[in-house]
Amino acid sequence: MRIGVSLSSSHRTDDAREGARWMIERTRAARDAGLDSLFVGDHHATGPGKYYQNSPILGRLLAEWDGRPAGALYLLPLWHPVLLAEQVATLASIAQGRFIMQCAVGAEDDPAFPAMGVKPSQRPSRFEECLETVRALWAGGPVSGTRRYPFDRARIAPLPSEPIEVWIGGSVPATVDRAARLGDGWLADPGLTPVQAREHVSMYLDRTVAHGRKPKAVAIRRDIYVGSDPEEARRIVAPILARGYRGFHPSALVWGSVEQVAEQFRTYAEAGYTEIVTRDLVSDPALVLESLGRLGEVRKLVAHV
Repeated sequence: MRIGVSLSSSHRTDDAREGARWMIERTRAARDAGLDSLFVGDHHATGPGKYYQNSPILGRLLAEWDGRPAGALYLLPLWHPVLLAEQVATLASIAQGRFIMQCAVGAEDDPAFPAMGVKPSQRPSRFEECLETVRALWAGGPVSGTRRYPFDRARIAPLPSEPIEVWIGGSVPATVDRAARLGDGWLADPGLTPVQAREHVSMYLDRTVAHGRKPKAVAIRRDIYVGSDPEEARRIVAPILARGYRGFHPSALVWGSVEQVAEQFRTYAEAGYTEIVTRDLVSDPALVLESLGRLGEVRKLVAHV
């Protein structure tokens, strides 16, 4: 099993440079802990809170990373395929190793859709057309747009020096099937309970067989805290649980000592997951760095599972 990190891009601070500095520090901590991959997310029109946009911040973070895989999530219906293909191909040229584009349709009630003039009802069709077009542009073009994205004979440069891996997120049957049909891998929803995670991975693997595809990655995001010992972890996480973290069921969250977190991760490997992409439950900068350091110890315990 491989253990990566998806850094939070949303930060509450009066100094915009401070949030960016926290992300740089966390990238260094993840690198030094030996984690297997680095990702950032994608949201738009998020004010008044500060959200660091994926392409520019990842370009900076890659200066702190090494040859292990890196990538970003893109909500494809919100992106023009020519711009997206250029952004990702440029990032892949900066990255020392394999680049992974995570992608999803986005939530129907996401305020980014009206803010960016996109009809939520068009999310599925825009997603599939955008992905098909982006892949054609990465192959060298020229490419002309069609229904949702009308444009003529576009080319991009630089082209990716190696194939870009595409992981598709989804948590309902239609999106899980789309991931099996179109993706190189699948990223399960962070809000799934362990029981749901087991059911969904079974559904995904069944659909890959139906489509005659062999996934390169079967991943799930887990929001976590790795404490110095069980009691310290409980003390830190209890107030977060009491506030109802992001509306998640408590069992969807992973926390505890190094050994306790490793044991929980093993259950996901046994269910069929090959990757866990972690995000920090806590926001305190010092606690995040400490948890990332201990996550490196967790990785050692589960690396051969």
